[in-house]
Amino acid sequence: MRRSFRFLLRPTARQAAVLAACLEDHRTLYNAALEHRRTAYARAGVSVRYGEQSAELKHIRADDPEGQTRWSFSSQQATLRRLDKAFRAFFKRVREGRTPGFPRFKGRGRFDTVEWPKDGDGCRWNSQPEHPTATYVRLQGIGHIRVHQHRPVRGQVKTISVKREGSRWFVVLSCDDVPAEPLPATGVATGIDMGVAALHAKVRRQRLDGAHKAALALVRAYDVIVHEDLRIANMTRSASGTIEAPGRNVAAKSGLNRSILDAGWGVFLTILSYKAESAGRKLIAVNPAGTSRTCARCGHCAKENHVTQADFTCTACGHTAHADVNAAINILRAGLALRQAAQAA
Repeated sequence: MRRSFRFLLRPTARQAAVLAACLEDHRTLYNAALEHRRTAYARAGVSVRYGEQSAELKHIRADDPEGQTRWSFSSQQATLRRLDKAFRAFFKRVREGRTPGFPRFKGRGRFDTVEWPKDGDGCRWNSQPEHPTATYVRLQGIGHIRVHQHRPVRGQVKTISVKREGSRWFVVLSCDDVPAEPLPATGVATGIDMGVAALHAKVRRQRLDGAHKAALALVRAYDVIVHEDLRIANMTRSASGTIEAPGRNVAAKSGLNRSILDAGWGVFLTILSYKAESAGRKLIAVNPAGTSRTCARCGHCAKENHVTQADFTCTACGHTAHADVNAAINILRAGLALRQAAQAA
């Protein structure tokens, strides 16, 4: 399996300054490559590809011996591939008839990551093994940076990335052949309803930490986990509409969009997916339609059952429950039914 491991860096003041310079030079390279593509097409109708820009790197480095030459050639190629990926995504959206979103220049606050595509090429993980009590990563032009390694790294390190978040720096290792760690069977299953405030946290790091802990608790406790098959991109699409056909309840929809994105559903489900795979658990996604309006006791479905965001009262049998708990029971039943049907097929 392919997995990522993220650790806090402990750079010295000098190293932090050099890391910032490295990030800035890669941002400059990205923007220059984008301008090259724009100008070539605007003036001559020529589409510039990654291969051509990569071939130009040696000339760029030669013209800037005190700047770009300090950094790994491979990391600069990775930055050019990042731009190429943005263009390929742009053309795909054009072909599919979606809003294209042409690649934009990166401001200082919108470029926060540099990647080294191969361990040993301009970078080295655990670069000073003679220090058994501390871990270091070596980056070309920066040196050996101390790493706060809070857990072991498994598999083979393939790529190394450095990311800035505010005043902190992190190293992200992408590893291949990470062994699965199946957990013992528990004999129970669960369903989960994605309440708007369930995973909300004040800052992104707290939200991510909460998502990891919640996902780990689920895979440790249950053999089968059933969740709603949410289309988050569709759910958070703008409701503003167009001049000819303006949207309705725009302010309310905008507020709900923010709540959904703040809750981090997509991040949580991604984390839950790979933790379930690693632990040998079964993860089932079901259509959430009607689960919040259907009584888990008698099966009666009506919008009047869902009284408020938190309360469920069946208008047929009088059953009352927390709305999320009632929906989770329905989600679990739907998932188990899907699993039974698949096993019988």
